Amino acid sequence: MDVDYRLAFDMAPVGLVLSRNRTMVDCNRHVCEMFGASREVLIGQSFQVLYPSADEYERLGAHMEPILNAKGHYADNRIMKRANGEVFWCHVSGRALNRENPHASGIWSFEDLSSQRTVKAELTGREREVAARLLEGLTSKEIGRALEISHRTVEIYRARLMRKYNASTAADLVHKLLAGG
Repeated sequence: MDVDYRLAFDMAPVGLVLSRNRTMVDCNRHVCEMFGASREVLIGQSFQVLYPSADEYERLGAHMEPILNAKGHYADNRIMKRANGEVFWCHVSGRALNRENPHASGIWSFEDLSSQRTVKAELTGREREVAARLLEGLTSKEIGRALEISHRTVEIYRARLMRKYNASTAADLVHKLLAGG
């Protein structure tokens, strides 16, 4: 059986991106549809254009590098940004092709989670990072270690999230984040 790998890549049911030094060198149709941009616009661009802020792009890149270096792969749920500025929850998973230099080249998949989880409140970059880790089930201390901030600072962000989502408990906040409410 002849396999047309280009067709398989382009028609995959998830967004796929090939990267070199955190720059998109190829992407499939699903990525273009998900982010609302043509292939011509995305190819050659830094992944930064898909993030809500440059700061989040830098922090996540620094956070991912030692994990990619150790394991060769990385995955999380995070808030990303479409070309029209709309933010949405996205599952991102990737593999470094060279673990010694994990950002040198890789393959990344993107799955739009907005049908299951919507972003309703206006959140800062740090609030988005704390929210994503709360959804992973991490404690304030674990989130603090992951984000390299104190657990007390995490608790301040969690309190802000609880106010924004009108949540009475941490469990209620997680439920509302999951439900998008």
